[in-house]
Amino acid sequence: MKKLMALAGFMMLMMASLMAQAAGDLTIEITRGNDNAIPIAVVPFRGEGVSPSEDIGKIIADDLEHSGQFAPLAPQDLISRPASGDNINYGDWRRVRANYLVVGRVESSGNGYRISYELHDVSGQRRELGEVVTSSEDQLRSRSHYIADQIFEEITGIRGAFQTRIAYVTANGVDPNINYALYIADQDGHRPQQILSSDQPILSPAWSPDGQKLAYVSFESGRPAIYVQQLSSGRRVQLTSFKGINGAPAWSPDGRRLAMSLSKDGNPEIYVMDVASRSLTRLTNTSAINTEPDWSPDGRSILFTSDRSGQPQLYQMDASGGNAKRMTFTGNYNAGGLYGPDDRFIFMTTRTDRGFQVARQDLSSGRVTTLTNTYQDEAPAVAPNGTMVIYATQQGARGVLGAVSADGRASFVIPSPNGEVREPSWSPFLN
Repeated sequence: MKKLMALAGFMMLMMASLMAQAAGDLTIEITRGNDNAIPIAVVPFRGEGVSPSEDIGKIIADDLEHSGQFAPLAPQDLISRPASGDNINYGDWRRVRANYLVVGRVESSGNGYRISYELHDVSGQRRELGEVVTSSEDQLRSRSHYIADQIFEEITGIRGAFQTRIAYVTANGVDPNINYALYIADQDGHRPQQILSSDQPILSPAWSPDGQKLAYVSFESGRPAIYVQQLSSGRRVQLTSFKGINGAPAWSPDGRRLAMSLSKDGNPEIYVMDVASRSLTRLTNTSAINTEPDWSPDGRSILFTSDRSGQPQLYQMDASGGNAKRMTFTGNYNAGGLYGPDDRFIFMTTRTDRGFQVARQDLSSGRVTTLTNTYQDEAPAVAPNGTMVIYATQQGARGVLGAVSADGRASFVIPSPNGEVREPSWSPFLN
């Protein structure tokens, strides 16, 4: 009973910290750059008789910079403004130490635009990539993210994740009159879209593997319940509303099952629900708290938090239950674990002498690397290409979203215009 009360108290502390609603775009602020980032020049795209509503070159440059792997040249260092490879003087760009150069132009095409872009290797003096894409006015940001994805993959060999989205929770007001909202937005915080509004807390949004649905916990009925909502239609269904805790939903890789933590039979335990039939299978059965499940990429294992050793640590068990083994041994608090997309690393919240930070553990060596350096970082979510981690943190007295490269070399924050933002979740690839 004491453990249940402690867990409930922790959940209420998290909910009480959500004090204001993000009404507009979230704005990224760089806090730490990567000294080894690749220098790249992204020249503003030339408008051929058109004035698009979005600055395509800037969106591309921002995406690349926020990945932590590129260092775009400042606008004042762009010594010329070519729009195609025919006008490039490679010597000029070598002098400003640009390894790569992106140029492009925008023309009218029917009711929209025709966007031409090229990626050039400056030292090799050759075009690496070139393409023409079309876009309507309202697709300009999406098409810009697409171009950034192509450039990122061409140079790094890693699929870009700039077209993905994030989900997060905000709140507005002062307790007890708080309005909570669930949003989705582009991965850079732009184009937020409200999915749900409630005068009761919303927790733990989780994307389905196809990116079409969100599972989350809502207290709108007076106690926690797990819902699944279709994003295109807004239609939603309530999956659980058992007595006690209904929390931490996590989709299986095939999208057919949800792992969750339920206390309907006593202590919080890990269960798996078949979404179609609503049948439940109990996977853990201990006197400890078992919560925060996450599926391995191959669907064969589940990572979860348990205090069966006396303090919260991460454990892994078979997806059918059984064969549980402890995964974390560094420090006396490791929780909220999740697998990276390639099953090489797990990410988690760890407690150090500086407070709570986001960390990464190598599954082959067991080595733990602390990625963040602030004092109240939690709820990590990993980009589907494994290069970035988004998490909840504090900036002054309010909650914001932070992001850090998976190697810890670059970081930024995504504050809301008006107040606190918490509970981040990163979508899978959407195309």
